[in-house]
Order: sequence, then structure tokens, then C-alpha cells
Amino acid sequence: MRPLLMLLLLFFAYPVTAQIYKYTDADGNIAYSNQPPDGVRAQPVELPPLNSVEPQAPLAAPTGNTRNEPPGNAYEVLQLTGLPTDEALRANNGTFTVSVLIKPRLQAPHLLRLLLDDQPYGQSSNVPILQLVNIDRGEHSLAVQVINGEEILQQSPTVTFTVQRVHKP
Repeated sequence: MRPLLMLLLLFFAYPVTAQIYKYTDADGNIAYSNQPPDGVRAQPVELPPLNSVEPQAPLAAPTGNTRNEPPGNAYEVLQLTGLPTDEALRANNGTFTVSVLIKPRLQAPHLLRLLLDDQPYGQSSNVPILQLVNIDRGEHSLAVQVINGEEILQQSPTVTFTVQRVHKP
């Protein structure tokens, strides 16, 4: 009885591969199926190997750091995206959003704070999409900071851009 059980286990342990067939249907359309249709000439399709992704190891927490702050510039990437640099940003009412590209992810209790024209703007947030409202037309500078309370941990490069909006007389 044991050899039969071992044989069954081995049979089910092998991966199952499906064959795909390509054929032309009665209307002249190319069709694909996992079973060749009766009375129709079907060709087996060679499939490339499946993609696979290896799981990533979790990031190690910084050692010797009881306030949960990254040492130095722990964020390898911190930059604003979604702002045009070669042309004006059209925002008729002066409202638009910018995105923050940050790697690794923002760590708690850190927050993101915008600097508009070198002054803090709006409320700090842990969401990497930030909205600016009723910004005057003209040239502005924008940067984002990672903060912990009032302590600045890191700041992105400053981006200069121009807002174009409808002028009301």
C-alpha cells in the first residue's frame, strides 16, 4: 500500500502545464484554446517561461535609535514629481497637486511638509500626494521636507516652476 501512496504523491507533486492551441475559427478569426477543437487544424503554441518575483527581505530597523529616526539621509530618494520644469503649470484657479517620490517608504512618526517659496505650506502629512490651493501666478520654488515634530530630518532638492492662471481684472 505504501508504494502506491508514494507513487500518487509523486504524481501530484509535478507541476501541471497547460497546452495552448491556436486555430482559425469558422469566421476566419484567429482563436486560442486549451483544447484543440474537433475538425479544425490547431497548432500548439510554445509559451515562454512564466515570470516570477523573489520575495524581498524586510528592511532592517536602524540600530541604536530609540526615537525611530533614520540616521542621516536614510531616505535614498526624496523628490517632488508632477511639476513641469520646461513650461508653465496651467492652474486656472491656482490649485494643483504634486507627488513625493520617497524610498524607502515614509517611516512613522515622520511626516512630509511642503516648502513653498522657502516657507512651510499647508499641514504636514504622511500621504505622498500633496495639494496646493490658490497659488498666485508667476514663478515659485517648491521643496518637501521629512520632519519629526519640528525637527527637519531631510529635504528634497528645490524645484522652480511657473504657475499660469487666468487673470481676473
